[in-house]
Amino acid sequence: MVYLLCAMAFGVAISFDRDPALERASRQAVARGLDTTRTAVVQPAIRFAREGSQRLMAMITGQPQTHKPVAKDNARAAAVPHLPRVALPHPAMPVPSEPQLAAPSPAPDVAPPDIAVAEQPAPAASAPAQPAPSKPQLALVPPPASSSAVAPAEILRVSQRLHDSLTREMVENFALFLYVSKAEHGPWAQHMYVFKKDAQGDLSLLYNWPVSTGREKDEIAPNGTRQPSFTPQGYYQLDPQRMYKTHFSGQWHEPMPHAMFFNWEKDGLQTGLAIHGAVGLELAQLGARASAGCIRIAPDNAALLFNLIRTEYKGLAPRFAYDRRTATMSNDGVLMRDATGNLKMADGYKVLVFVENYGGENVVAALY
Repeated sequence: MVYLLCAMAFGVAISFDRDPALERASRQAVARGLDTTRTAVVQPAIRFAREGSQRLMAMITGQPQTHKPVAKDNARAAAVPHLPRVALPHPAMPVPSEPQLAAPSPAPDVAPPDIAVAEQPAPAASAPAQPAPSKPQLALVPPPASSSAVAPAEILRVSQRLHDSLTREMVENFALFLYVSKAEHGPWAQHMYVFKKDAQGDLSLLYNWPVSTGREKDEIAPNGTRQPSFTPQGYYQLDPQRMYKTHFSGQWHEPMPHAMFFNWEKDGLQTGLAIHGAVGLELAQLGARASAGCIRIAPDNAALLFNLIRTEYKGLAPRFAYDRRTATMSNDGVLMRDATGNLKMADGYKVLVFVENYGGENVVAALY
């Protein structure tokens, strides 16, 4: 019984805490009930007991009653001036305790961002201190080794694998390389590594970001059609005619901010594969297979990459071979050539995307 009473008390307290209006209404109802009980039950009972005691005393002492009963309660109370009217106090309302301020918990350790922040020069000793800027300015420079979330040795392994996967002509004719691991497990899994080529032809890391690639299954899309949610392995260029700051997928009914579509035709149709920003609940899915086939990255990273490519990497780029029989563009790295064997070039972006299903597991296993 004690447990049940405590549970009921806690339940009432929780209900009052969640609904202040209910608490106020309940307090008013209780006050009205107590007031009615006092006037309709307690006060008549006191008067009845008082009159009975007076009659009993009169019978014992032989003295007549000193008051005359009347019909009205107010007259009765006036007939006995030596007995004051009893008034029951209102129940004391609980006074809310002062809110206790919780001590701030220490900030969790957060891995340093992949985006390098341009440092402002320190002011001279004689100059007055300037207020700190509200937002840091982003600089498109390679992050120093000390601020990278990936160990330098691991970055070297990723860049070596990418370099080994490229042909000499790819290295010579592209300037920015996006290496995407669509693997489900491994130290590189579900990450994009952005490398730029320097004057010596070496690859240096600009950024490494978590991504979400396709769920790797056949599904029924929101538009009612059966669609694959695969991110196919291979080499891809970006379509200069399909770079959109805002885009909405008609098949999957979801926004695709800063969409950069692949220039890849399959079975006579341009595919809807793209790199774009994640939105809403998709942000929490970065680092796992969760998309309908596109490569999702954080919205700030998508905007950064979008602007970087459009402003710094326009130019002539080689075209991938096209099979007219199947109306499919090669994603195996085969480049298109003219009759004399020279590469066919076209205006676009000097950006190459390489997607593979490898997460670096063998590299880690080789260390033990």
